[in-house]
Amino acid sequence: MDLMNLHSNASDIYDNGTDFSMLGYNSSEDFYIPYDQRPETYFVPVLFFLIFVVGCLGNGTLVIIFLRHRTMRNVPNTYIFSLALADLLVIITSVPFTSIIYTLESWPWGVSICKISETAKDISIGVSVFTLTALSADRFFAIVDPLKKFHTSSGGKKATRITVATAVAIWLLAVLCAMPALVGSHIKAICDEDGSLCIEVCYPFPEHWMNEAYPQVMVMAKFLVLYIIPLFIIFGFYLSMAISLIMSTRNVPGELQGMHRQIKARKKVAVTVLIFVAVFAICFAPLHAFMLFFYFTEKAQDLYNPFWHYLRIVGFCLCYINSCVNPVALYFVSGAFRKHFNRYLLCKKMKRNRCNTCTGQQATSMSLVSTKRQQSINRRPTMSINRKVVNNAQETSITLLGNGHGDPHICNKII
Repeated sequence: MDLMNLHSNASDIYDNGTDFSMLGYNSSEDFYIPYDQRPETYFVPVLFFLIFVVGCLGNGTLVIIFLRHRTMRNVPNTYIFSLALADLLVIITSVPFTSIIYTLESWPWGVSICKISETAKDISIGVSVFTLTALSADRFFAIVDPLKKFHTSSGGKKATRITVATAVAIWLLAVLCAMPALVGSHIKAICDEDGSLCIEVCYPFPEHWMNEAYPQVMVMAKFLVLYIIPLFIIFGFYLSMAISLIMSTRNVPGELQGMHRQIKARKKVAVTVLIFVAVFAICFAPLHAFMLFFYFTEKAQDLYNPFWHYLRIVGFCLCYINSCVNPVALYFVSGAFRKHFNRYLLCKKMKRNRCNTCTGQQATSMSLVSTKRQQSINRRPTMSINRKVVNNAQETSITLLGNGHGDPHICNKII
């Protein structure tokens, strides 16, 4: 048996995100393209290098911003911090090792890296989709019924505790979903008839588990639990938000204009979350499409052609691109985060606002969302006070700074 036929026997091995050298297409026609003649052999490692650099810098900076700036620690930013940690996990533990999938014909890293890579990938996917669902729910209650959210949260501290508890629960659920990959991933050897030629692949589906049915069960479970069901839930939240916003903006009394401005600011955060969701859906759609085709179509190997070959490569790359694109999207949609990114990555000094000029200090009251609030403030002696005011959504940060004449000012940062 030659190398071409050996690869043809191995063509049933494929994982969601980790390609196992399913070999050149048109194998049914005895046509095999050597690795050194395939374009993906060269551009996939280069692309993964960019994913690693951009992902480490972007998500690492998000983590630093959240940890170093207390004013950035509100409810939506806590979820974004959790997303950044999950993306960093898969970038550090999976991207460097899976980047050679299309370069080498055999898995070179051993069983330990195989288990770690597969487990980290599933954890990251689970944290991402469950966190996006939680963010959508948070935006739903902030926009549709902000007063109810305020009463159930009973203040900023309780809201923070609930958010942290939700984030921890999401991580535990994602780890639970990744347990099959941790336990079942192994190195599988595929040899020719006389055993003289073998290749090794990192395979996540143990053959002694439910026999041939197990891969199909796992592929369908991941499609439902980690993709389609969360997206339907998110769609339901955003559809309800859209209906509520249309109804609430028809007739807003003058005394409720302040509430209207708050809802407008929260809507901007909802749009940001929607962008994250859209990116996730787009990045994982090709992967799931190929997995469903390959495991649920009869004679899939015979139908495997250039279209499915390149769809497989696109899906493989996009699922890792998803881990580095969120910081890029956040840079363009959030002025608060953009200023911090410029400070840490481009070494730009943050602009001094009117309040900074009064005291010579730099205000750091920024968050993903902030809203203007009308307040009456009595004159006080010269002083500088940093104060966080919690509105109905527990998300408004302001800075009270006294000037030389004892007149305080309110500094509001709006993305």
